[in-house]
Amino acid sequence: MTDIATPTTGEAPRPAPQDGPSAPRRSYAKLAADESREDYSLRYAPHSFRRWSPSMVAGTALGGIAYLADFAIGASIVFTYGFTSGFASILAAAAIIFLTGIPIARACAKYGLDMDLVTRGAGFGYFGSTLTSLIYASFTFIFFALEGSIMAQAMHQAIGLPVEAGYLITTLIVIPIVFRGMGALAKVQAWTQPVWIIGMVLPFVVLAFEAPDSWGAFSSFGGTEGAGSGFSWVAFGLGTGVALSLIAQIGEQADYLRFMPARTEANKRRWNLAVLAAGPGWVVIGAAKQIGGAFLAFVALEAVGRTHALEPIAPQIEALKPWLGSFALPAAAVFVIVSQVKINVTNAYSGSLSWSNFFSRITHKHPGRVWYIFLNLAIALTLMEMNMFAALNKLLGFYSNVGIAWIVAVAADLVINKRIGLSPRYIEFKRAYLHAVNPAGFGAMVIASTVSILAFFGLFGRYAEAFSTFIAAGLSLVLCPLIAWLTKGKYYLARPNPVNGPDVEVPDITATHSCAVCEIAYELPDIADCPVRQGPICSLCCSLDAECGDVCRKDPGNGPVSLPMPTMRTPGAPPTPVTP
Repeated sequence: MTDIATPTTGEAPRPAPQDGPSAPRRSYAKLAADESREDYSLRYAPHSFRRWSPSMVAGTALGGIAYLADFAIGASIVFTYGFTSGFASILAAAAIIFLTGIPIARACAKYGLDMDLVTRGAGFGYFGSTLTSLIYASFTFIFFALEGSIMAQAMHQAIGLPVEAGYLITTLIVIPIVFRGMGALAKVQAWTQPVWIIGMVLPFVVLAFEAPDSWGAFSSFGGTEGAGSGFSWVAFGLGTGVALSLIAQIGEQADYLRFMPARTEANKRRWNLAVLAAGPGWVVIGAAKQIGGAFLAFVALEAVGRTHALEPIAPQIEALKPWLGSFALPAAAVFVIVSQVKINVTNAYSGSLSWSNFFSRITHKHPGRVWYIFLNLAIALTLMEMNMFAALNKLLGFYSNVGIAWIVAVAADLVINKRIGLSPRYIEFKRAYLHAVNPAGFGAMVIASTVSILAFFGLFGRYAEAFSTFIAAGLSLVLCPLIAWLTKGKYYLARPNPVNGPDVEVPDITATHSCAVCEIAYELPDIADCPVRQGPICSLCCSLDAECGDVCRKDPGNGPVSLPMPTMRTPGAPPTPVTP
């Protein structure tokens, strides 16, 4: 697989300010300035950087879902709630995740933006999305810790390494890969894919020959806690809540999808299929893995006991023993370690992006994405040492109430608000054009997650507790367009963007403009007009400016601009072409 090279862009001369303050040239820290590692972590991914084919992007994105937490989650759900309720809850969660993931995946791929930047323009506002950055960061370190625990269990089983030491090794091993960015991640995903596919399929092939009646017994399994084999609405609701904790996985898929090439007439079928497969399509494989993991755990239950059956390494060994004998242990260990490296490089990478977005807005500083790798991994290591694996269901059930409120609010804005004109048709992510907080998405998420968390802790009765995630999803879906309608959509844009507006035709958005602050050229979607600097300013320099006082948002008519500003046209009128 080809490395993604740093784009080469010519630098135009810095515009000379006419009046007002002039900013000294900003020089980014070495790591922040190296886009081969930085990967445009806080900004729009330019077309010059998006050099992969749709199938290559999709393959890399799907390589990141090799994780075995699905095995543990599926086994935990079925062991706790029985096969019938557990199976139904896994399918219901998958359907919700798939439907909400479609518009988000398409938006990220179309606009070259990660989940945080899409969230800003999809109803949350510039500072409103800082809360979702924390939610997303917590997703990455919770699941890094979960996956790391599974890898440590495999190393303990294979070579007797104490799990505490295994936690440290699983944390350190991903750093060199994640440090190098998308190019290294792409290579790791491609090279390890054959081993992962063989390891994933082989146990089920063995059981199909050696224990053909086991699936029938599994389908009548009543769990290990007396739930019974029949259907229970309470068990269904609780199980769905656990499975829905994976809904924020679309953010990690988006971190790859933002590098999708532009959709054209020539590639539109491949583009659409790749976005569908690598975006919401991950959950099809994920749901199959949850059911498959529960099946392997059920088969191994009598031999290893409930505790070890929930650890993916033990069922893997038991399934391989009839064919591999003494080689079952090393073969299973290699599969588990490869799987966990594949997902944890993604968890660490996405966590570094999320923390970068959070701290850049709070501190107006950006030392580089790579430094936040260490913060994310330190938190994950702490969770592992605290044995978070033992409280899996409760932790994931709680998290899903917040995660689904966020994701559904974003999806509601993209599907409903933008289509009926309550929000701009395009995704505006730049600070210069956004209100600090948009009550449409942010308010919907806060209200929905608050009510659902109260329900989760039993305040509204047993059924509300079981269906707390459905409450979160329903409230977000209704409140986001309702609040946008009540506020007449006025909190989406602090001022109009005359270049990126939906009624403007710009011949070449890939044309570059030199930022008046850092003097580096960026493509037009990453550029704003700045009345303080009296020239173009890139989105990151705009975010890091701590002295401008948000003049452009408080007084949109303040000061001249040097960007080519096209004449706005009314819908249906001939477009006014603009030469950037």
